[in-house]
Amino acid sequence: MTETPVLPVYMRRNGFDPARELADLRDGQGVALVDSPFGHPVWLVTRLADVRQVLGDATRFGNTDLPLLRMPGAPSFTEQEKAAMRAGNLLAFDPPDHTRLRKFLTPEFTVRRIRRLEPRIAEIVADHIDAMARTGPPADLVADFALPVPSLVICELLGVPYADRDEFQGHASRLLDVSAPIGERLATQRAARAYMAELVARAMAEPGDDLLGMLVREHGDDLSADELAGIGSLLLVAGHETTSNMLGLGTLALLEHPDQVRLLRAEPERIVDAVEELLRWLTVVHTGVARCATEDTELGGKAIAKGDLVVCSLPAANRDSAVLADPDAFDITRGNTGHVAFGHGVHHCIGAPLARMEMRIAFPALLNRFPALRAAGPEVDFRGHQIVYGLASFPVTW
Repeated sequence: MTETPVLPVYMRRNGFDPARELADLRDGQGVALVDSPFGHPVWLVTRLADVRQVLGDATRFGNTDLPLLRMPGAPSFTEQEKAAMRAGNLLAFDPPDHTRLRKFLTPEFTVRRIRRLEPRIAEIVADHIDAMARTGPPADLVADFALPVPSLVICELLGVPYADRDEFQGHASRLLDVSAPIGERLATQRAARAYMAELVARAMAEPGDDLLGMLVREHGDDLSADELAGIGSLLLVAGHETTSNMLGLGTLALLEHPDQVRLLRAEPERIVDAVEELLRWLTVVHTGVARCATEDTELGGKAIAKGDLVVCSLPAANRDSAVLADPDAFDITRGNTGHVAFGHGVHHCIGAPLARMEMRIAFPALLNRFPALRAAGPEVDFRGHQIVYGLASFPVTW
């Protein structure tokens, strides 16, 4: 029987909240050495100002290597294999390599471009709500709504066959599950990359009107097949995992705060602020990618040596009492607090406008269609060992 690994402190949660020991670290030292799955301690950064400093300074804190490849038990790879696995993954590069890759995508993820998708996203949301209504309660909000809506959106955007959703969702779930053996996760990474390589080959042979087709047509001379596969893989996983977990966990958060739902129904224009508060309060991405100190430096009063790994706790930073009053309270009247749920600096999530639009459409549509929506059981199933926090299932009725 495989032993479930102990979660590092920066992945521990208590329901909606970061674990108490994580909050204590933020309110105490701020920056401290903690155990990690990488075989040696890492510097954990928990205060908002320090997190912004790390994420905003790609010169001192870089992404020059994937931490996954340094984990104990991981097989060895040649430099050629490492390069192929990293190709196109924006999270694995610093400027100027990161800048070069991101510039190909930035025009497609501006707020103005994303607004073109609004009618189709609204249609996808309505279709899934209609299906829930036809089937009748109870329903699993994760399986019936939170997961398929962003999956279909990102599939249509990228040009990924929606019929393949079980395959790529399975890849994503296993890849992001830290309880899985490292060998299994790396095998999943290879399988996911091979799947995307097949889609890239099809797009190169016959580019469509989707994002992969656009990249081939307009930048095929500038991007290798490995880079196209890496870009597609990153967008596919990030495009449905993060938003789907926000939709599931966010609905639970709203239902457990009926006063906030009443306010949102009375003043629907507050949905913009409500989404920002959900992003801040839930912060489903624990840390993002670890950084590597590129020089001897200082952070939060601690001496960081060149080569040390640095991990930023995004949930802890987003509840920093030095920045916000009563940060553990869920309050949709706060407005945009400058949270780091989408990261910060050059690696700020390129898909943030799309995720925001999906949530601004989905939450009101769900709450308006089912005014008596409520949990169908006393407990929900949190995904504690996933890199992206959320719910494995959420039975609801109405």
